Amino acid sequence: MKIALFSDIHANILAFEAMLQDMDCQKPDTAYCLGDLVGYNVWPNEVIAEIRRRGIATLMGNHDEKVEKIITTTQSLQEPGKDYAYHLIDQAGRTYLKTLPAHIRLEYKLNHGQINIVFAHGSTRKIDEYVLEDTAENDVLDMMKEANADLLFIGHSHKPYHRILKTADGRFKHIINLGSVGKPKDKDQRACYVLLTIHADSSIWEKDSLLVEFRRVEYDVETAAKAIESSLLPNELAEALRLAK
Repeated sequence: MKIALFSDIHANILAFEAMLQDMDCQKPDTAYCLGDLVGYNVWPNEVIAEIRRRGIATLMGNHDEKVEKIITTTQSLQEPGKDYAYHLIDQAGRTYLKTLPAHIRLEYKLNHGQINIVFAHGSTRKIDEYVLEDTAENDVLDMMKEANADLLFIGHSHKPYHRILKTADGRFKHIINLGSVGKPKDKDQRACYVLLTIHADSSIWEKDSLLVEFRRVEYDVETAAKAIESSLLPNELAEALRLAK
């Protein structure tokens, strides 16, 4: 079973299309999006439409959640600022974002026992909580125990990592941050996503029995940045794309 996972597209359709092209070449069995389809760029409707066209199961990110609180008027569509990104979202997109789930859980019953996989945007506790590579080990293990997760996939920080922790009874817990498709913050401009491969003999007792591959995909960063600069969004968002920070 090969699963593609990605997060934090942030209305960057150019990065998303490049990522999808690469993903399609890898021929995953299924794909999941961990949220933040919108914000920071000018193509939220195009991103939402492509997610829906493909039928990709998607979580609600904190930027997707924020849309419900944004009231769009004729005047607001003419006012510069970061909120302009949310005013661009059409009613169909708003309705879709409002109904997205907070978590997705998968259970695999394999040759050597069950593997529980949980997807969340920020953390299993809070949509906008950062779980970073250096978050205290005990805190991460406690959270995964609460969620009954052997593998926890998250987004939100835009900084990819794969961290493996060993429990007192010898099980291996994996926490994977998917990075960001449309707004990386790890000084690498390229879109980022993950391929997870599970075999019949994969096990929580074998550290390397699950394959997690980070894929980076080049796209036209400059055109995406200039689209921001040509809009009412702050120019600092364009520079953030160029510097990937």
